[in-house]
Amino acid sequence: MYMAKRRLNLKYRRIINIIVLIIALICLTLVIYSIINIVNWKINVDDNKNIQNKINDNITIVEPTEEKEAEYNIDFKALKEINEDTIAYLKVNGTNIDYVVVKGNDNSYYLKHNFEKNLNIAGWIFADYHNNFDELDKNIVIFGHNTKDGSMFGTLKNVLNKEWYENKDNYKIILVTEMTIYYYQVFSTYSIKAEDYYINTEFVNNEEFKKFINKLKSRSIYNYEIEVSGNDKILTLSSCIGDGSKRVVLHAKLLTNEDYNL
Repeated sequence: MYMAKRRLNLKYRRIINIIVLIIALICLTLVIYSIINIVNWKINVDDNKNIQNKINDNITIVEPTEEKEAEYNIDFKALKEINEDTIAYLKVNGTNIDYVVVKGNDNSYYLKHNFEKNLNIAGWIFADYHNNFDELDKNIVIFGHNTKDGSMFGTLKNVLNKEWYENKDNYKIILVTEMTIYYYQVFSTYSIKAEDYYINTEFVNNEEFKKFINKLKSRSIYNYEIEVSGNDKILTLSSCIGDGSKRVVLHAKLLTNEDYNL
């Protein structure tokens, strides 16, 4: 009886030791996997910073004075020699968003490829592939990853902070294409669960677009006190926040020469 009980205890101990070993191996594997991801992420982010420094040679910004607006001189020819998908340059006040924008053949490629089209988990800033930049669609949509180091659209979440949306200097968005410089004024900022509604780029008529605008304005966490009509055109910026199930969104109205007063 004693020997049988002892053998049973030894058997249980062996089982427990095996379970402990398996758990330890799983934990070790997860640690190694996490370290590899962190190292890979750091390498990818550094690669993008190097690319940004390189292409900055093709971007000249003359700061504004009391007599003149800022000048944005973008060498699109040189940029397209690096990446023919180059479509625009984007700057958002009160954030680190100061990037050349690309447009691919879908909305997934630049989630995992950088400006030089190398695999990169930090991706690049890209426009919705449905968009037409020659005449500007009713809703130009631009995406970017929410990176922890603040690159790409990592600082777009600033628009949810009181310090950002109560500062009128932040309301101006600059979008430069080969044809012209566009000025936008923010009219809505919010966070929402992942959806496709706000990135719609096609509308039956201006009446449908007006309903779309009213919905976007109703979501805003702040009243920017700007009128947007069905005849207007807008810019939408979007990025993930949190665990990726939510989005931070900014909408801005394209300003005409008449209403440009920022």
